[in-house]
Amino acid sequence: MQQENKIVPERGEIDPQYQWDLTPLYPSDAAWEADFAGVDADIDALPAFAGTLSTAQAIHAYLAAETALLRRLSNLYCYASLRRSEDTRADAAQSMFARVSAKYVRAGAVLSFAQPEILALPAEKLAAIVEDAALADYHFALSDLLRRKAHTLSAPEEKLLAAMGEVAAAPSEIADNLQDADMVFADAENQAGERVPVTGSGYIVLQSSTDRTLRKNAFHSFYEGYRQHSNTFAAAYAGAVKAALFESQARHYPSSRAMSMAGENIPETVYDNLVATVRAHLPAMHRYAALRKEILGLDALHYYDLYAPLVPNLEIHYTYPEAQQMVLDAVAPLGEGYQAQVKEAFAQRWLDVYPNKGKSGGAYSSGTYDSRPYILTNFTGTLDAVSTIAHEMGHSMHTAASNRTQPPQYADYTLFVAEVASTVNENLMIEQLLKGDITPEMRLYLLNQYLENFKGTVYRQTMFAEFERDAHAMAQRGEALSPAALNALYKGLVADYFGPALAWDDAVQYEWARIPHFYRPFYVYKYATGYSTAVALSEGILANGAPAVKKYLEFLSMGGSAYPLEELKHAGVDLATPAPVEAALQKFERILDEAEQVYREISAKSRIAE
Repeated sequence: MQQENKIVPERGEIDPQYQWDLTPLYPSDAAWEADFAGVDADIDALPAFAGTLSTAQAIHAYLAAETALLRRLSNLYCYASLRRSEDTRADAAQSMFARVSAKYVRAGAVLSFAQPEILALPAEKLAAIVEDAALADYHFALSDLLRRKAHTLSAPEEKLLAAMGEVAAAPSEIADNLQDADMVFADAENQAGERVPVTGSGYIVLQSSTDRTLRKNAFHSFYEGYRQHSNTFAAAYAGAVKAALFESQARHYPSSRAMSMAGENIPETVYDNLVATVRAHLPAMHRYAALRKEILGLDALHYYDLYAPLVPNLEIHYTYPEAQQMVLDAVAPLGEGYQAQVKEAFAQRWLDVYPNKGKSGGAYSSGTYDSRPYILTNFTGTLDAVSTIAHEMGHSMHTAASNRTQPPQYADYTLFVAEVASTVNENLMIEQLLKGDITPEMRLYLLNQYLENFKGTVYRQTMFAEFERDAHAMAQRGEALSPAALNALYKGLVADYFGPALAWDDAVQYEWARIPHFYRPFYVYKYATGYSTAVALSEGILANGAPAVKKYLEFLSMGGSAYPLEELKHAGVDLATPAPVEAALQKFERILDEAEQVYREISAKSRIAE
């Protein structure tokens, strides 16, 4: 059954074997409703602990109750979210999701008393409680809480900040609604003179077209929309930056960046090392831009050429069973146990495979301590779709390993390490395919995919990180984040990162306005550090075998039981130094060398054939 070739069907038309099986989480919506009906009692029981948190035994009783509540809410939230993703048009699932989201907000307000009350204890008493054997299973969590004592406010102040959460989120919601609901872009004319709709969700697809006329016209249509709304976007972004600065000042941090990174105990030198190392390797990105210009045969490389396929006539299609085998082959270096778990994921229907009408787009992995780590994908049979399964399977294997090994309070890993396992799988897949008996054209295609991963995840995200760092610093100095100021900042970074091969288009300077991650302060740099880490780990696994695999699998099992830098160091990657990013960018240059060589060979053969 190859549904990837069908017109997008209704969900009921898809064979259940290609749909995820949610019954281990809740056997039915009715079972979910029954569990949901009882969650208020759990929430309302927690305020009884207020005023009692002065002994190890009382604190342990509270933490156990809090863990149980959050575990229950997580199950309710996850199921509702997955059901909503199946068909976003379904009112029942939308209602479930909205109701459980509201419960999370209420629980957060109810729980806000605990941390300030614990931290208000005398220092000597608190230190003794943290080391008490009765709290051994919460030792790391309490030690981390103690680390953040200087930045935790009084109970009334924490409650006030929590209540301001919706206000602080307003700039992001304004930008999202403006982009996703209100903005309308002019159609773009293609080479044949036909008009093609331009939308936010379809923009990158248009930029990946082989039709340069379409790419150019879509590019100018898209950014003209952002130019027209640049004052609104600048006001929204300035509001988000000011909200972060306000909280950092209220919590006595020197900057919003320091506050954001302190949550995971990441020193700011990690950020600075990333930027400095990537900047030192900008000549390699300039070479890649020049190679793109040469392969595409352009007199001038424009921003709308950066996603154009370099091997446009290569059509590859895979069935879902073929994709499953490709993923299994790719993860073979991780051992039989890892492969067996992946087989189990396919057999037990962790995946929701094909597109259907109303289904959420894209792909993700989502699960709880009590559920399977489910995978949503929209498989279309392309190599990118296969790679997406490998990527999301990495997330799910990380979650499964953490859940098997850690207690519920430590099962969740932090965002800093969240993209490591997924990218290791992606890199192993590319390396596996490159070892096969393939044509030079296929080899160039794969090498270009590798280069694009580096471009998008290391270089581009670091460019974003520089923009974010400088914008927050401007606001902290009292400078206005006007459209002109933000445009100038972004324009300079694009010129630096892509170099002289890129012809300048004024429309590029508005791109900052469409980056949603800027509303989650100092998040983007984690993509670049995560990818660099994954390169180091996948290289080590392929080069060193069993010893490297052992450390990597141990890392996957650590969940949130230690700080992320310590977990990665256990796996063999020390991001406290620039070395992992340096090694990753050296890998980029080796891939670029090979891509240039393969292109020369293809060109030489083409000239001989003529």
